[in-house]
Amino acid sequence: MKIGKIPSELLKEIVFSNITNQRPEVLVRPNIGEDCSVVDFGDYVCVMSTDPITGTTKDIGSLAVHISCNDVASNGVEPLGIMLTILAPPSTTKEDLQQVMAQANEAATSINVEIIGGHTEITDAVNRMVISSTAIGRQLKRDMVFTKGAEINDLVIMTKHAGLEGISIISKELEPQLKGLLSKEEILTAHSFSNDISVVKEGVIGGKLGVSSMHDVTEGGILGALWELAEASGLGIEVYQEDIPFREETIKICNYLSINPLRLISSGVMVMTVKEALKDDLLNALKTNGIDATIIGKMIAKDRIIISKHGESLLAPPDVDELYKALS
Repeated sequence: MKIGKIPSELLKEIVFSNITNQRPEVLVRPNIGEDCSVVDFGDYVCVMSTDPITGTTKDIGSLAVHISCNDVASNGVEPLGIMLTILAPPSTTKEDLQQVMAQANEAATSINVEIIGGHTEITDAVNRMVISSTAIGRQLKRDMVFTKGAEINDLVIMTKHAGLEGISIISKELEPQLKGLLSKEEILTAHSFSNDISVVKEGVIGGKLGVSSMHDVTEGGILGALWELAEASGLGIEVYQEDIPFREETIKICNYLSINPLRLISSGVMVMTVKEALKDDLLNALKTNGIDATIIGKMIAKDRIIISKHGESLLAPPDVDELYKALS
């Protein structure tokens, strides 16, 4: 099988089909595009998400915290706790573990999340360190936001710039190879993209302002996330390709490696859908908090299309992320 998340159809056929027992307390179950599970606790709900870090070993402690917390934030809630499972190969040193935990602690502190437990193990079942994290948040039931909540004519807004996480990873993993392509300042700028990998702030803002849905952009890039959002909502979407923002460093690196930045892992980017009447309030609130945001599409009844200067094309479901192509 291909490296990366398994295709959506295979996920439905093999994974979801084998989850048959259901409890009434569970309000949100596994589905394409849904970032979290939600459990009923009366007036409140418990919002949970879990994710591994497998594509890189650089900044793995920080990434492990932010990736799962971003999922919880996509429900419009601030995460409060995170659990980390660390599987490390026998070659791991005490200093390696120290560095990872220092990174995780710094990331958790930056978004006011407590590391509340987990598991740490040295095992020959892996040949490099793997971390799986589970984030937890608490939210009033009436304030829940879902990926499936988008409605026809909602505007689609993305924060920051496409390829954010992927370019940060590539610039660190392939730095010697990129030194002839980018200046020292450009490489450092690409490295610094990882400083913007949290979407907790925009998730909370979106939740308070009443967005209809949110989805953080991970494997499959911005186009993959938009397809998943449409799939979860059972709707179509039109994407305005020329309006999707990129940084110059991203374009240079992707052109050099012959990879598509629209399909490059982009944690740090949040996709939101919002009514036209709330558009300005949302954009202004994000801008006030130092978060760039751009309207890049609109929800429609059924077709899923990309509109560019070259015409229209179909929006395909996510496939192998471009990160794996770059690092191979």
